[in-house]
Amino acid sequence: MLDKLYKIVEDQYFKSNDFNGMPIYRLTDDFDVDSNEFREVIKNAIDQEILTVTFFGNTHILALSGYPKEKIMEWFNTEDYPSHICLYPHANQLKKSIQLESLKDSPYELELAKGAGQLDYRTFDLSVLEYYRNDPRYSYETDFIRGAIRIKDEYFESKSVPEHDQILLSTFGFGYDDDLNRYVVVFLRYLKGLSSEHQKVWSVKEVKGHIMPHPDYYNSCIKGDWGTKISIFEAFVQELKIINEMSLTIGKPILFRNDYYSKRPKEFGFLLRPTESEFNNFILLLDKMMSDNINKKFFNGDVDIETDIERADGKIIVTQKGTIQILESWVNKYFTPRDRTSVDEMLATFREVRSLRQKPAHKVNTDSFNQNIFRKQREIIIKAYDAVRTLRLILANHPAVKKSPPQISKYLYEGKIWDI
Repeated sequence: MLDKLYKIVEDQYFKSNDFNGMPIYRLTDDFDVDSNEFREVIKNAIDQEILTVTFFGNTHILALSGYPKEKIMEWFNTEDYPSHICLYPHANQLKKSIQLESLKDSPYELELAKGAGQLDYRTFDLSVLEYYRNDPRYSYETDFIRGAIRIKDEYFESKSVPEHDQILLSTFGFGYDDDLNRYVVVFLRYLKGLSSEHQKVWSVKEVKGHIMPHPDYYNSCIKGDWGTKISIFEAFVQELKIINEMSLTIGKPILFRNDYYSKRPKEFGFLLRPTESEFNNFILLLDKMMSDNINKKFFNGDVDIETDIERADGKIIVTQKGTIQILESWVNKYFTPRDRTSVDEMLATFREVRSLRQKPAHKVNTDSFNQNIFRKQREIIIKAYDAVRTLRLILANHPAVKKSPPQISKYLYEGKIWDI
């Protein structure tokens, strides 16, 4: 009986599109599924690691692998029978199957065929994403908690792009090791959807080790929970948008010329490669979004935006003040807190970002790989976010804003922001 049962289960597994299980209720034409004898056959097959069983959720797919047979046996003895219980070939049997030969060029589809779970995940070096981010044929979207990659419509089924490059990765996420080094996380069911050529590319970039998915990404994919926080990069552009709304409420031009809210630069996020060159490019962008982005028209009539400088020959030269200097003058004139610590830190951060932008020209070995650069970037974006948040809180003290405050998301209001 077991041999016949196993053959039916294995045939279903390989002939289905997703390595699906065989529901017990569909075996009634071949077996007396309600008999004690049949149930004992299944239990013996579990014990001998010939079959494995799913009980919860969508039982037609093997969501997660690795459950010990003792736990599976416990469930089998206590859950409703047959209900929606599905049978699968055990991994120990699958590795002997001749069906695997046809999948040898698709490494992640092969892993599923060998008994891995659809929601088992694999982790990769961040550089695996560079190809897609930099190739204009692909739509690359991420909030730095999760993301997606797809071939753009104009290149789909196009003769100009080989079919194996017309790929879709409907979801990927990020993860971390114990030192907060970042990695890409993808569930096997989505890796399976890549062409065999792209599966091979990803397999070269796979990283082993104790790497955990980002909590919000894992919970949204596995538990179906909505995210509990937003990324610090999303929070940053939300702050710029709110500051501009406050500026208009006060009756002034917007303080930042661009809030980047509707179109955030794809490079504004955690680095994909920890090199000085990548870090310097990020700092250049960050400064463009901070100091270079300040609109001097906001300060007209409040503080001087020019200064007179006397030359050695006695002539007076009129020069434009820098945006940070103007901002400092304006804050000092209109905002007098009991404790200036946060204000001083805000201005210091604007200056630090500007200073870091000016240093790259003197650097060498800008393409050297250094994991510490991930941590260096994380530290500066936390400071930068705190700076624009402080500026938003300063504007919130204006009487017109107090009277008509802008709508602020609960994430910003409650400080629910991921900085990893």
